[in-house]
Amino acid sequence: MPRSPLKPAIQSYNLFGEVRDLPDVVHCETIAARSVLHDWEFAPHRHARLHQVLLLARGGGRATLEGRTHGLRPMDVVNLPAGRVHGFTFKRGTQGWVVTLATEILDEVLTPQEGLGRVLSDAAIFRGTPQMRALMKDIFVEYGARHFARAHVLKALSALLLGYVARALAEGMTLAGSAGESAIIGKFEALLDVHFVEHWPVARYAAALKITPTHLSRLTREAFGCPATHMIRDRIVREARRNLVYTNLPVSTIAYALGFDDPAYFSRIFSNATGLSPSEFREKIYAGA
Repeated sequence: MPRSPLKPAIQSYNLFGEVRDLPDVVHCETIAARSVLHDWEFAPHRHARLHQVLLLARGGGRATLEGRTHGLRPMDVVNLPAGRVHGFTFKRGTQGWVVTLATEILDEVLTPQEGLGRVLSDAAIFRGTPQMRALMKDIFVEYGARHFARAHVLKALSALLLGYVARALAEGMTLAGSAGESAIIGKFEALLDVHFVEHWPVARYAAALKITPTHLSRLTREAFGCPATHMIRDRIVREARRNLVYTNLPVSTIAYALGFDDPAYFSRIFSNATGLSPSEFREKIYAGA
């Protein structure tokens, strides 16, 4: 029997194919700016460490979220968490904005007690509001300028945008998104945020979720393209990156705070995940600042 044609692998990009490890405080551009370079079409892909919010002002198209296709019209907002597979086909001349935030920024601006992270972890499409549209325009203008306190203002505006998006999702305005088994993924991510410094193994997370370790890894592979062990490691690395970027703490202090008894072992874990030692990563970020 002839073999079935192989499907192309889903690509993991940082910013539509760019290789920068972290964007600016946030990254904001028009939909058209990158679409014209790709003939208004983006094949299904995922962003490993980036969260995106897209708002259509004019035009339309189609969005593919986790294998399901949905129409897009003016004032639709698309929430795209890190790791979710998505693709777009826009009508030529479509206008709107895309705001991209590194997961480290989300860690900085979200209030854990309010549960925003869990709500924002769903890939979804919903109707935007005039406030969201005005806020997107404000972020775009501030991003393109170089005014005093730019980073502070961009963080504040982005936090407000995420709040509006989370509120819309929580109020049930979602038109698309994951359901059923994604609830387990959400609980797993919530447990990760609480226990990652304790270095729980997969089996302990699975027991807390009342499923088997094999089942948990199957769900994470479907949702993020990696086993649960990688998600556990990446949650630790994400916190390490945040500390390396936003604090002056020594590497050894960061290692101990993340539950490592041996800073050298922490450095090996970090290097295996990022391709850079913690010191090299920090130097690279500072060099590009």
